Amino acid sequence: MSAPRPAGDLFSLEGRTAIVTGASAGLGARFATVLARAGATVFAAARRADRLKELADFDARIHPVACDVALEADRTRLIETALTSTGRIDVLVNNAATSGQTRAEDESADAFTDVLGVNLTAPFHLARLTAEAPASGGRSIINVSSILGLVSAAPLGGASYSASKAGLIGLTRELAGQWGRSGTRVNALAPGWFRTEMTADLFADERSSRWVERNTLLHRGGDGHELDGALLFLASDASSYCTGQVLTVDGGWTAR
Repeated sequence: MSAPRPAGDLFSLEGRTAIVTGASAGLGARFATVLARAGATVFAAARRADRLKELADFDARIHPVACDVALEADRTRLIETALTSTGRIDVLVNNAATSGQTRAEDESADAFTDVLGVNLTAPFHLARLTAEAPASGGRSIINVSSILGLVSAAPLGGASYSASKAGLIGLTRELAGQWGRSGTRVNALAPGWFRTEMTADLFADERSSRWVERNTLLHRGGDGHELDGALLFLASDASSYCTGQVLTVDGGWTAR
């Protein structure tokens, strides 16, 4: 039996290259910062270049890349930027997402397709490009799904969003199966109701906020820092024997 590694070494990302999409705000900005503080060189991608610059000013290990993941050319350029700079990609966090209409009857087929393009097609393409790139050894791909990929959010709804997040879980398992022999691990992170830019209106509304509290076993929404450990676990060697899994961090929402 080998000696246990110090906790700091186990979660260290020193010398590794990471990409985080949707990094201009909310959980994505937090993810980029957490990975950088663990030692990774992070390429933070999003459409809002000014927000990315603020992240880069905060930590020199974060490199901003203006990118619209809905565009294939932008996705390819993002991967090429990381490879040109460091020659490798060790961690990919597919975090960028968009939401559609709440009521299914209000959502057109074209709008549904657009949401799946950002939330499902883009992660697949980025994952494929990442899997083809050099890495230091074991590579980790983290697909940020949602509890709405596991259970219904009625009465809030969101057909395209829920379908895309459920599809991302299925994609995670399939890619894990196909790429496991190469040492590429693919897992999904499924957050519950966290206070972010996307959920600001939800938590600002007293009735909706009470609904979250009432249906969450810990009786509150999540704070961004409460995903730090889960992210580092999946990104680092701490999860070296974990692939094809969905790590749900939801305060007990799906345990009801």
